[in-house]
Amino acid sequence: MSVLQPGTPAPEFTLQREDGEAFTKDDFTGRTTVLVFYPFAFSPVCTDQLNLYEEVLDQFTAQGATLYGVSCDSSWSQRAFREKLGVTIEQLSDFEPKGATCAAFGVLHEGGFPQRALVIVGPDGVISWSYQAPSPGDLPGANLIFDGLAAA
Repeated sequence: MSVLQPGTPAPEFTLQREDGEAFTKDDFTGRTTVLVFYPFAFSPVCTDQLNLYEEVLDQFTAQGATLYGVSCDSSWSQRAFREKLGVTIEQLSDFEPKGATCAAFGVLHEGGFPQRALVIVGPDGVISWSYQAPSPGDLPGANLIFDGLAAA
């Protein structure tokens, strides 16, 4: 399975916000969105990744981009993870049905968790840039997102 490529319309999907409300494609239509797919809350690389992105979040925002973390963890786990890290990046759960959105974006690992991937969706709802790490243990630097935003 491989991450959806630029030029592909973002698939229809439903994720769950921390408050239990649904988050769908309609929630980001009209703005530039970066979906940060990560394997597991509280794992070392995921912790480092979200902390790194939080450090430069103002720079992403200045470029008109909104970041969302996406994993197959429950929304309760994601909330605890976000609060423990002290990050403001909203977390979206692909817990039920488990991995359905990750599969739709082409990033579901055969082990039932997301590959580490980044997907930028333009205001028109079309993927403008995507990246999948060679291994779930590889941390994609913030520079990749900046390069993706510049290329979009």
